[in-house]
Amino acid sequence: MVGIKDVAEAAGVSTASVSRVLTNQPNVTPELREKVMAAVKQLNYRPNLVARSLRSQQSNTIGLIVSDIRNPFFTAISRAVEDTAYQQGFRVILCNTDEDAEKETLYLNLMRDENVAGIIFSPTRQTLANFSALDLNFPTVVVDRSIKNINVDSVLLDNVAAAYRLTNHLIENGYQRIGAIFGEASTTGAERRHGFLEALKDHNLTSLPGLLKTAPPKIENGYESALEMLKSGTPPEAIFTSNSMLGAGVLMAIREMKFNMPDDLALVTFDDTAWASLVQPAITVIAQPTDEIGKTATQLLLQRIAEPGRPTRKVILDGELIVRGSSAARSLALHIPVLKV
Repeated sequence: MVGIKDVAEAAGVSTASVSRVLTNQPNVTPELREKVMAAVKQLNYRPNLVARSLRSQQSNTIGLIVSDIRNPFFTAISRAVEDTAYQQGFRVILCNTDEDAEKETLYLNLMRDENVAGIIFSPTRQTLANFSALDLNFPTVVVDRSIKNINVDSVLLDNVAAAYRLTNHLIENGYQRIGAIFGEASTTGAERRHGFLEALKDHNLTSLPGLLKTAPPKIENGYESALEMLKSGTPPEAIFTSNSMLGAGVLMAIREMKFNMPDDLALVTFDDTAWASLVQPAITVIAQPTDEIGKTATQLLLQRIAEPGRPTRKVILDGELIVRGSSAARSLALHIPVLKV
């Protein structure tokens, strides 16, 4: 591996002179800079950033640990984090836990080994339950997951209000027998369940047995849960899902059962993914402000890095209800879906 000594020898200068050029120190002559940069190019030298950060006690790398990079929600947030960090001269290390506490521990240790300046973090359910026991010796911002009684910067969606608004939309459009599938991996699903039930309660409706389910936030789990509902003796008039992965699974089940939306069944979900607007009819969603979540989380982290002692902040953002054809107003005539073979 080419080192700074090799560059110094090739340029015919001291290692101190090379260091001054590479760290953009003042009082460097154009001739010296030209010699050093020519040697850097000739030898294809790359600086040891880990060693540099250890010497300076300041890294230009931040970590981003998400629970499922296949989930479009986290994909969009990751892009916003990377864009914002890049604009401020920081690099991003991205890790994916798959909601696995062991992988999460591995990646947290990696962040320590890499001497990152700080992390943006979507904790697993196990970590949320015991967050205070974590030895996070770097600035941290939590996204998407609520942590009570812990002083940590966080950026969240108002999940209760968003779920209430989405459920209320279905009820106002004439749907009363509403099924729902909530992700079980984090506080997010529980908060959206709360908003869903509050909307039913305010309209004097109750959740029927077999139409309220909790499942891992995966496509296959949405599919299996929806099939159980649709094959039951009293299938729902509409299905609410708490994330786009579950929503995609429900759509697969609807197509397999040859139900028509919204005549046989309405569907609403969270996150305005590409597929939600491309299918026919397009899907009614709560769009989360993923760009704003990622940008705000990164800005909070950089502020924390610059001012370690400042008070913690919790930023709560609103979702946007986007109404589309999958939840169009129900006919006044009673319509009971019939299983089609």
